[in-house]
Amino acid sequence: MAMRVERHPLEGAFEALLEHGLDGAGEALRILVNEASKIERAQYLHANPHERTAERVDYANGYKQKTVLTRVGELTFEVPQVRNGGFYPSALEKGSRTEQAVNLACAEMYVQGVSTRKVITVLQSLLGPEVAISSTQVSKAAANLDAGLTAWRERPLDETPYIILDARYERVREAGKIIDCAVLVAIGITADGRRRIIGVSVALSEAEVHWRAFLDSLIRRGLKGVRLIVSDDHAGLKAARRATLPSVPWQRCQFHLQQNAHAYVPRLDQRKSVAQRIRAIFNAPDKIEAERLLKQALEIWAKEAPKLAEWAEENLPMGFAVFDLPIGHRTRLRTTNGLERINRELKRRTRVVSIFPNAASCLRLVSALLAEVDEDWMTGKIYINLAA
Repeated sequence: MAMRVERHPLEGAFEALLEHGLDGAGEALRILVNEASKIERAQYLHANPHERTAERVDYANGYKQKTVLTRVGELTFEVPQVRNGGFYPSALEKGSRTEQAVNLACAEMYVQGVSTRKVITVLQSLLGPEVAISSTQVSKAAANLDAGLTAWRERPLDETPYIILDARYERVREAGKIIDCAVLVAIGITADGRRRIIGVSVALSEAEVHWRAFLDSLIRRGLKGVRLIVSDDHAGLKAARRATLPSVPWQRCQFHLQQNAHAYVPRLDQRKSVAQRIRAIFNAPDKIEAERLLKQALEIWAKEAPKLAEWAEENLPMGFAVFDLPIGHRTRLRTTNGLERINRELKRRTRVVSIFPNAASCLRLVSALLAEVDEDWMTGKIYINLAA
């Protein structure tokens, strides 16, 4: 009986290049990525196929096909799966940059009425004329975009110790009128210390009913283990937070608190010294020192600016919750600045639309932009070391 000789997968890549030259680059790339992905899965599992080891963390669970638009055309890869999830080959990055660009272009095409041909022209000017993009590919991306974004928005959540909440407004045509709709966004710091976009919704306002529905949707998706909520002082959000996550401490954004204080300073020449005192309070090494500095400031402001003293006594302690966290966590969670930066990027991309034809088109474009941010964070550095 003849002995069966196993052929190494890389031989197929060499053969494709030898037989077809650069025309075989696509097949060679497909083989190389598939093999690299299998090796990466084995490293993740701490076990090779059919190997028994004490270090094994999970089990292989077959493959799932994924078609990706690459610089050498559309390629279908075999993505290795693991039984409990949590693994994805880094070579594929959960979607190539070209694929992300097509999705974003399609999202903007939806709301601006741009033709498929123009989308192709714009994409090739951005990605290079050598990138083959057909009208069929763009139409397919457009058809699948909503389903993919819906799945992303509704994906299961897990333990998320910290969440940051904020809202911004977009002009939307609704029932024949132009109104300002609130775009509600939630950032989460997950159990592994990474930032994620955990939720986005478009609502008619920031009233309690809308914030409450938004927070309820996060909880239904599995949000748990929340140790701190960071936000500004939205009345509707405050009421919704107390109703849905009543036992979770709240950190009011220190940056906005300092800005809000300006309204209670009687003279312009006092603003600098007031701002310095508030910064010193928030930069205190612990809550005891912050409370001592606040008491000292209140004694001074009671004489110079009584309305400021009254406001500060009630409001500044709302920015003290962060003192109960480990020192290494405080800087990241004392303000909503991280979410403010995302809102500025959203504004940069949505202002070209001016007025959205409906709320669904607004949610579509914002979701596409935030999904891209989320993918970058998912493969990026640890944001907070929760073990510290």
